[in-house]
Amino acid sequence: MKILLTTLNSQYVHSNPALKYFYTVLANTSNEIEIKEFTINNDPLYIYGEILRANYDMVCFSCYIWNIEQIKALASDLKKAEPGLKIVLGGPEVSFEGHIFAQDNPFIDYIICGEGEYPLYRLCNIVGRDETLLNTVPGLIYRQSGKIYVNPRMEPMDFNQIPFMYSVLECEEDKVVYYESTRGCPFGCSYCMSSIEKSVRALSMDRVKRDLGYFLYKGVEQVKFIDRTFNYDEARAYEIFKYIIDNDNGVTNFHCEICADLLSDRTLSLLSTARKGLFQFEIGIQSANPETLKAVNRKENIYPILYNTEKLLEQGNIHIHVDLIAGLPYETYELFERSFDKVYSLGADMFQLGFLKVLKGTPLESMKEEFQIVSRDKAPYEVISTKWMSSYDLARLKMIEKMLNLYYNRGGFDNILKFLLVVTEKTPFKFYEDLAEYYYNNGFQHKHRKKEEQYRIIYKYCMENLAGDKKDKAKELLMKDLTETLIPKEVNRFLKKGWEM
Repeated sequence: MKILLTTLNSQYVHSNPALKYFYTVLANTSNEIEIKEFTINNDPLYIYGEILRANYDMVCFSCYIWNIEQIKALASDLKKAEPGLKIVLGGPEVSFEGHIFAQDNPFIDYIICGEGEYPLYRLCNIVGRDETLLNTVPGLIYRQSGKIYVNPRMEPMDFNQIPFMYSVLECEEDKVVYYESTRGCPFGCSYCMSSIEKSVRALSMDRVKRDLGYFLYKGVEQVKFIDRTFNYDEARAYEIFKYIIDNDNGVTNFHCEICADLLSDRTLSLLSTARKGLFQFEIGIQSANPETLKAVNRKENIYPILYNTEKLLEQGNIHIHVDLIAGLPYETYELFERSFDKVYSLGADMFQLGFLKVLKGTPLESMKEEFQIVSRDKAPYEVISTKWMSSYDLARLKMIEKMLNLYYNRGGFDNILKFLLVVTEKTPFKFYEDLAEYYYNNGFQHKHRKKEEQYRIIYKYCMENLAGDKKDKAKELLMKDLTETLIPKEVNRFLKKGWEM
């Protein structure tokens, strides 16, 4: 058979490691295997044409919350165009209530639930040969004689048995390389898919070092660990950090999602020796409200997390990304304001204000009624309101999120933001709330705006909200930000046009 492994990534620089695992395990079969990765921003007709013209026998889609709606439409069109084409779906978005998904979408031939390497390998050796054996494929949902059948899932494999994805593939030079040294998570955050599988399966240290050595040899730009909690085992994380530091090629950056409270003094000391830019850490704080953290099965005391995050930031050699989630149980708008101020005061390189997604199969989904959580029916199932936060509250937080992304996370406004937080005598949350009201009341949100326009908007905000010599100081600092961010040619063009909108 001629088989396509495909997906729609959220951006071009992203890649899908699942497809690479599948390609690696299928490479030695008699089938002709291809990988094609598209993005959610591609023209649907372009994707449809690229797949249809290649005349595949089977198309396998990797499904997530960001692409499932587009994949459903695409798969339906492909089935109409070529009724004999076998459509296979897998991934977290179809791994729960898959039988209902199959009933609602009759153009789908097969759904693989859960970990897919062995099930897809077995399926591809059965289809077109002896389909009476479909009941032997673990985790498979399939149609036969007008009925839908659901096979039991297999126990998770020994992770070391799954081959390195780049043993038969080349690293893409223009994309982030995704890598996992573990599968599963020891923690049980109730909003997370990883709470379903509470065990951790780790690759051997020899295997990890061999794999990472390959990336270092190839000089890839960024390796992003997709381990749910990279440093769940302090000794293991220390050894990997040390290997990376000792073998640093001066080019490759490693991104890890960590629990800051699990960092020991010896690990912090080791990390302080790393080249600036070698590591990038994502730290999910999610909330500073103890009752909220308890409700979602997280540690209720966030102060060790804040303390160690501050230590990392003081060292100054690691890019730190922190997260909060709006819409969690027991967190009112006012309590979220407190969480925001605590996290903002860290001064992290990036501060993501995210919104709760009520994912299929998670414990939180079963508690929607208890917590009066209303969420969108279609992916990504984002929260609309809760028992503690109205839809209006969450809409206001969306406005604040936009300001945070435009002026803090995007960079280029450091001097003016620090100044405004002092002279307006507002807390960080109140300042961004006020800036959001100004931005939206003036209609600036109605179209996409270039960065130079954002300088003019915040200049206008300063001129209308500050008095006397504070206006002059604000303009001076904006000019400093402008010249530190834009190239001279862009600065000259900006000044020629002027500060006014």
